[in-house]
Amino acid sequence: MSQTTPTVVIVGRPNVGKSTLFNRITGQRRAIVGDEPGITRDRIHGLAEHHGRRFEVIDTGGIVVDDQDYIPSQILHQAEVALATASHIIFLVDGRSEITGADRDLAHMLRRLGKPVSLAVNKADTEARNALAGEFYELGIRDVYPISSEHGIGVDALLDRVTDGMSDEPAAEASEPPGIKVAIIGRPNVGKSTLLNTLTGQDRAIVSPIAGTTRDAVDEKVTRHGTDYIFMDTAGIRRKGKTRLMAEKLSVVMARRHIRMAHVVLLVIDATEGVVALDTTIAGYAHEGGRGLIVCVNKWDEVQGHKGQKKNEFEQNLRDQFKFLDYAPVVFLSAKTGAGVEPLFRLIREVYESASQRIPTGEMNRFVEHLRFEERKIFYITQASIRPPEFVVFTDRGGPLHFSHERHLVNQIRKRFGFRGTPIVLKTRAKGTSRGR
Repeated sequence: MSQTTPTVVIVGRPNVGKSTLFNRITGQRRAIVGDEPGITRDRIHGLAEHHGRRFEVIDTGGIVVDDQDYIPSQILHQAEVALATASHIIFLVDGRSEITGADRDLAHMLRRLGKPVSLAVNKADTEARNALAGEFYELGIRDVYPISSEHGIGVDALLDRVTDGMSDEPAAEASEPPGIKVAIIGRPNVGKSTLLNTLTGQDRAIVSPIAGTTRDAVDEKVTRHGTDYIFMDTAGIRRKGKTRLMAEKLSVVMARRHIRMAHVVLLVIDATEGVVALDTTIAGYAHEGGRGLIVCVNKWDEVQGHKGQKKNEFEQNLRDQFKFLDYAPVVFLSAKTGAGVEPLFRLIREVYESASQRIPTGEMNRFVEHLRFEERKIFYITQASIRPPEFVVFTDRGGPLHFSHERHLVNQIRKRFGFRGTPIVLKTRAKGTSRGR
């Protein structure tokens, strides 16, 4: 996000409705919303516009100022990072409850920052509750706005104040940046957030030994050798049948959504545990979505020290488990120490360029002339699309190719044209017809 774009940060104690307000202001379901406290743990970014004034919105985790527990203290750290660059702060409180000690502590912290603060009293969706909003002046913040994040009541008045003084000229640099979008996926606690922090060079996502710490998805842009990479760290995916908490169920939905949004997917495997069935399930999500894929074997330094396992042995076992991912490169690394991480940038770009490659029809026809294929006669092949590369194969009869023959043809295409790290889609048509497979 450009530094010239004004930033509005939403803060408040847990479960007062920050994510609902974030979604209301940005007009997108980017943050996970629910009744369970503490659902948002990292800070989430989005773009918004109010009466022609564009600004960035940051949703922070629920803050408890003096809580020394690991996760709350990390949430406070993430919020402080966001507040340091804030143009305006929305302090959200629950209008249905009395002022709490946590509200007072947070109000005191915000007043000391010397930045513009608006106090939004949420859940004031009736006249009676609206009247109670006046009690919150006790927190010492001058601008108080009764609102309902869920129903949108009072939000326009709040945004009038928040955007007062902002330029109403659209900032071209505030648009979503172009670049290679990379989703980091994997089951819980395999090191996805640690990998994100190492790739971006900053403490961007909360990292802890607690499984399922990351629940929302957070983005970070990194530039290497003139190429922009937008990394999306997604919540740990678990099987639906074993996912009981509502936040974890929603995390599965959000993670799969970000796979669809990505150009390249990094599948993180825990080397100390080896490949498990859930890893295969998650890999299937990326494969079925047609995304470029790199398998990242994390914590390899721990395996080398204790098990003495060789890379080729581990990779062979991995290939046996991931038979459908024979096209995906495998990288051994340690997100914690940074070993093996830097080469990922070059490899991500290579996989992206492979998935984006277009082969001219004339070149494909020359390839067909030298193709030895006995299952049926192939007249010509043309490329229909990219990401994933899709080819239409015109043959002497209809119906799909046999699996083994399709695999052989895909292997021949890879041998001739590359396409490393990306699935290839084949569709067959009988010559003279327009019906696909």
